[in-house]
Amino acid sequence: MLIGQSGGATAVINASLIGALEAALESGEVGRVLGMRHGIEGVLKRDYVDLTTLDQSQRDLIRETPSAALGTGRYKLRDEDIDLILDRLADDDVRYLVYIGGNDSADTALRLARAATGRDQDLKVMSIPKTIDNDLPEMHACPGYGSIARHLANATRDAIYDTIASPRLYPVKFIEVMGRDAGWVTAACTLGLSGDEADLSPLLLLPERPPESTDAVVELIQADVARRGWSVVVAPETLRDAQGRHLGGDEPEHVDTFGHEYFPSTGAALTRVLTSAGLRARYDKPGTAARMSISMASPVDLDHAEALGHVAVQAALKGVTAHMAALKSYNEDYSELTVVPVERIANRVRVLDDAFIGNDGHSVTDAFADYALPLLGPDPFPPYGRL
Repeated sequence: MLIGQSGGATAVINASLIGALEAALESGEVGRVLGMRHGIEGVLKRDYVDLTTLDQSQRDLIRETPSAALGTGRYKLRDEDIDLILDRLADDDVRYLVYIGGNDSADTALRLARAATGRDQDLKVMSIPKTIDNDLPEMHACPGYGSIARHLANATRDAIYDTIASPRLYPVKFIEVMGRDAGWVTAACTLGLSGDEADLSPLLLLPERPPESTDAVVELIQADVARRGWSVVVAPETLRDAQGRHLGGDEPEHVDTFGHEYFPSTGAALTRVLTSAGLRARYDKPGTAARMSISMASPVDLDHAEALGHVAVQAALKGVTAHMAALKSYNEDYSELTVVPVERIANRVRVLDDAFIGNDGHSVTDAFADYALPLLGPDPFPPYGRL
């Protein structure tokens, strides 16, 4: 069995790696488990690590280590790579390929699975979901999301307490978060504020409800400052206006091999605009610190990540191919785990549900809190007091 990790690493991606490894070892049907270094490029370079030799203490340690222990990558599979990869897997007697990743990794798995089937190669290809963006179809939630949600909900709450203490210095604060083109991560920033702290909830700039223009954002924030004396605004780093223009600027700083464009900072651009409009502003950008925070990881998220590793390998050993393990539903008493055809996931995006977005377009509903809070695990927020 060959296992790889791909895409943006998370706090819990190694739990999926260990879940898959242990399921393979426990089965007695796999003689050796290898890990590919830096995603599918590891096969092209024949850069492998033997995972079979890891003892239990090493596996336990890696399970709760953030980032991708095998190294990750964003290599877009070329058509001419496919037969070369399959030939190498056949030469190395690899019968099972397990790939941990998001939308793009699902595309890689799907293409290899179809090609292997087309040439009658004895290879089962399975995917394990991974993305803090929480944007994979067919999922109740994606491994990585519960942990970044727990981290950012606490960080946003703390940033708001900082802002309300010094509104004369900086009345406006932007918090720029990840999340690609869906608002799941942005929405999570509200989760620490309920009950007698509900009046502290930030404004949300959601991809699903794009602002008409930068001027519309300024007017929204000016009204919030007039009402509360301060404003904290959560903005995704990829935010566009209703015309599709990136608020950080339309010239990408980088384009990866999958064609994903990386634009200048939305938070920095909006901070300059607000300051020019006469409101002092600053911005925070948690970035990879939020995506990778094991100290704030959700125990629920860790358990699901590991369990989905088990599910994917168990399915592969039963002869299933071209599928992804999936968490279909969850409550505090029950998790429904299954596998779904990876073709229903690859290159598709699940945006934030309409039912989770407030009528004003800049908040979330109680239904979102009901959905998301259980994913954070028990007691995610310490009690605070206000004078």
